[in-house]
Amino acid sequence: MPDFNKLFDEWAKSYDKTVYGTDNEYVEVFQNYEDILKYISDEVADKNGIIVEIGVGTGNLTKLLYEKNLNVVGIEPSKEMRKIAKEKLPNIDILDGHFLSIPIDKKVDAIVTSYAFHHLTYDEKKKALEYLDKKLNNNGKIVIADTMFESIEYKKNLLKYVELNECFNLLNDLKTEYYELLDDLCVLFKELNYSYSLKKMNKYVWVISAVKGGY
Repeated sequence: MPDFNKLFDEWAKSYDKTVYGTDNEYVEVFQNYEDILKYISDEVADKNGIIVEIGVGTGNLTKLLYEKNLNVVGIEPSKEMRKIAKEKLPNIDILDGHFLSIPIDKKVDAIVTSYAFHHLTYDEKKKALEYLDKKLNNNGKIVIADTMFESIEYKKNLLKYVELNECFNLLNDLKTEYYELLDDLCVLFKELNYSYSLKKMNKYVWVISAVKGGY
């Protein structure tokens, strides 16, 4: 799994400015950011057991889950991100870990993540979902919000659009990170016998809500 800790340690202090729309290159990626977080939290609002959030960043989704009185535990590999999240949320456990290493022994009711799954290669995503599946109770749910492409053609057109708008940092990000085709991620859930629903949140971001044993 690629080690992004140094990058995220450096990004920690300005992360909220990026996601809340003051970084012009990424404005459209984080468009409807609060709605995206709310949608994720609503998807797991009926869960009484432990909800694990992977890649909490500075704790924005974590805070929303906590405010819904959900039993959330945060997982975040970046030391600086964890530090900021703990300052925001002193009553929540925010642990060192990642998609392939969750330091929780109990089974959990839901696993959520936003803007993070793309750090894994496709093979790592497959391994991660198999690993997370073993952590979930029956009828448990996995909710993933991230940039995904509905087709190869859509991806090509989007990259052209980003280049024409001279968003070169974003363009490099889209070309070098492991953003997947939506159908390819759905295949992974089908292989694990999950039912799922899809929701498009903006030009870039989709949410997959997958239920264990749904088929």
